[in-house]
Amino acid sequence: MKKNRSGLVMLGIVVLLYLVLGILHPDKTAAALWASLGVLKMIIPILLLVFFLMALLNAYIDEKAISRHMGEESGMKGWLLALFGGILSHGPGYVWYPLLQNLREQGAKDGLIVAFIYARAIKIPWIPLMITYFGWTFTLVYTFWVVVGAWLQGIVAQRLMRK
Repeated sequence: MKKNRSGLVMLGIVVLLYLVLGILHPDKTAAALWASLGVLKMIIPILLLVFFLMALLNAYIDEKAISRHMGEESGMKGWLLALFGGILSHGPGYVWYPLLQNLREQGAKDGLIVAFIYARAIKIPWIPLMITYFGWTFTLVYTFWVVVGAWLQGIVAQRLMRK
């Protein structure tokens, strides 16, 4: 199996850019580095949670279960899991990427991953605020079309990934 080295390549590019910019603009580069470290410090607890969830997935859920629920044979159940999972997910999107990558490696369909990410546009805690500003009708129509859009994006991605 070919090892994906894109993360190491990206890290190398970032380090190289910091070195070049550190020579050209040391003060601005130091400020940017400290800001980056601040963001890293902020997301470490979330990343630890994601790694913990990934470890649980690896330890307690076998590949056949993943394939059955989100794999090629998942059918409507897979779409519903992806859409509702996306709606219920909270926090920054990038913290879900390692978990989604793990699911993909264990057989989850690409279309379901896309639908999950797209469905994250619906934020349950914001729905009462949206109703206050825009009313029930707008909120229901918007939510409906986001779900339909997530499903359609997933179907398009699935068909494009097959080719």
